[in-house]
Amino acid sequence: MPIKLPSDLPAYDVLTREGVMVLDEGQAAKQDIRPLRIALLNLMPKKIQTENQFARLIGATPLQIEFSLLRMSDHQSRNTAAEHMESFYRPVSEVWDEKFDGLIITGAPIEHMDFDDVTYWDELSQVMDWTQTNVHSTFGVCWGGMAMINHFHGVKKHMLDHKAFGCFRHSNLVPSSPYLRGFSDDCVVPVSRWTEMRAAEVEAVPGLNILLGSNEVGPCLVEDAAHRALYIFNHFEYDRDTLKDEYDRDVEAGVPINVPGNYYPDDDPTQVPLNRWRSHAHLLYGNWINEIYQTTHFDISKIGT
Repeated sequence: MPIKLPSDLPAYDVLTREGVMVLDEGQAAKQDIRPLRIALLNLMPKKIQTENQFARLIGATPLQIEFSLLRMSDHQSRNTAAEHMESFYRPVSEVWDEKFDGLIITGAPIEHMDFDDVTYWDELSQVMDWTQTNVHSTFGVCWGGMAMINHFHGVKKHMLDHKAFGCFRHSNLVPSSPYLRGFSDDCVVPVSRWTEMRAAEVEAVPGLNILLGSNEVGPCLVEDAAHRALYIFNHFEYDRDTLKDEYDRDVEAGVPINVPGNYYPDDDPTQVPLNRWRSHAHLLYGNWINEIYQTTHFDISKIGT
């Protein structure tokens, strides 16, 4: 089954060319089922790239998805055309009365800042509280996951003395988790961050469960059942070239940066990088969508009751 997207959203053509089943509004209206309402609160500067990445993953599931794009109400994007934002995004202030089966809160390149210093932190805190009454399941990604685990549990993020950058092997710590259905005993996950969450501090909070973790870069995927949430601090959604683009950008700007580890063949940045996480990315987001489908209310108005 397909994902429902506006036919003029860039992701519509991108996913169609890749063979992902995509429906426009007219086609979707002919199907006599309730699509899952999944929203993306996109905090990344490259909005279109991020839309494509997440739409690709949730659009590969065997269910009809109604995909909504959200932004912070007063924060203006400097890297995406205003016309695109006006055409496809709604401010979160317009959806307080709406219900969603799922919400993804993306990362943001503001790791060096304290949470309270982020200009939209008050509204984001309101969003996180709102998920407890209006969203069936929430997925916080990278900084978004760090923000959620801090907001709900006070777990702190810690600055690293060097950037965790590359593809790191992670252990499957809870093979029985429905979110890890089909996972290998370990998997490779792209990592790109200057901060970390520490396993001991996560494990000290009752009810938090680390599902994927690495001895090198710490916890990766955390389940918070009480808040119907998952927190992932790394980037399964990345394309093959995303780490390369970040590396090339920093090299061109003269910013000190290490070659992303275990990413290029022989760690040679002149070679074409390999995507070795794609299958597990689809498994994780497919499992998340399936869990939503199995547990959400058919009557969407009952979400949060």
